[in-house]
Amino acid sequence: MGTGVVAVLFINIPFQADWLHYLSIVFFILNTILFFTAFVISVLRYTIWPEIWSVMIRDPTNSLFLGTIPMGFATLISAWISICVPAWWILDSVVAIAVTVTLGILLMSASHQRSLDSITAAQLLPIAATIVASAVGSNIANVMPNPQLALGTIIASYVMWGMAVPMAFSVLVIYYQRLALHKMPPREVIVSAFLPLGPLGYGGYTVLNLGRAAVKVFPMTGSIDPIAGRIAYVMGFFVSLVMWGYGLIWFALALASIWKARPFPFNMGWWGFTFPLGVYSLSTILIGKELPSLFFRVLGTIFATCVILLWILIAVRTGKGAWTGKMFHAPCLANLKKQQEQMEEEKSIGSAIQNTRVADGNK
Repeated sequence: MGTGVVAVLFINIPFQADWLHYLSIVFFILNTILFFTAFVISVLRYTIWPEIWSVMIRDPTNSLFLGTIPMGFATLISAWISICVPAWWILDSVVAIAVTVTLGILLMSASHQRSLDSITAAQLLPIAATIVASAVGSNIANVMPNPQLALGTIIASYVMWGMAVPMAFSVLVIYYQRLALHKMPPREVIVSAFLPLGPLGYGGYTVLNLGRAAVKVFPMTGSIDPIAGRIAYVMGFFVSLVMWGYGLIWFALALASIWKARPFPFNMGWWGFTFPLGVYSLSTILIGKELPSLFFRVLGTIFATCVILLWILIAVRTGKGAWTGKMFHAPCLANLKKQQEQMEEEKSIGSAIQNTRVADGNK
């Protein structure tokens, strides 16, 4: 996710140059290698030790990060927009919707209760997966040559946007209540304060980009009144602008949280800086293109530059931590021993009951 959004930013920076294009290719290749390496390692992990899967999926925090899989894949599709994209986008959309719906159901049906002070912005990750899939759909619809297929892509993307964005707003209300009542999250997860920028940034980008596609596609299909495209574009622009403004509030809150919590330890959660800030930068750049506004284009370029510098810093520190073996840690494995002890206890109780029944039968 964090690496993929850097590749997309290099492509979308308003002040283009040849070296930016070449850097986008480098980061796209790097993102492809990182994604498939992590994916293969994860598949091997859960294949060799299947008991870890059941522990992870029941963990109320670590299971949320399943949403990063379709989001990471979506960043690949965004850069791979002209090669066999529709089929891969459909697959990514199905996985994203499944993650959003399934993890929501698992969260509500969990046997143990969670207190409000344990809620973090990571609750947005499964929801953001569907928003990202919708955003990629808006990009595909803008370049798809077949108007009917483009129309179907636009409608599907609007549906996914409607599934995810209102849910994200609901979670943000809960998260704000948590901040108001229980103050900031612990320093170890303080970086999660930037996560609200993800749904707000990409949600605004998506609805505006879908409006751009609707203006072109609706008149060519004849199935929807052509004026609907103009309405979708105008409404999309103002909704995007409102979401961008709402994102400014969360950006200010995140900066204040980081400033107050400093110094805070480096961990893998630092990658939570790059993707939310990256997609918020994309929203800023797109608004600047559509107005057109030099202010938004310059601001978007500044945001994008900050994301790129952050990526370099975090990548270097991650490399050092990986080399020393101190970086990678799976907290959910602590529950594996508890699960095994619980199974052994249930087994011993079952054996005791069976022995009692046998003894009673002998009597």
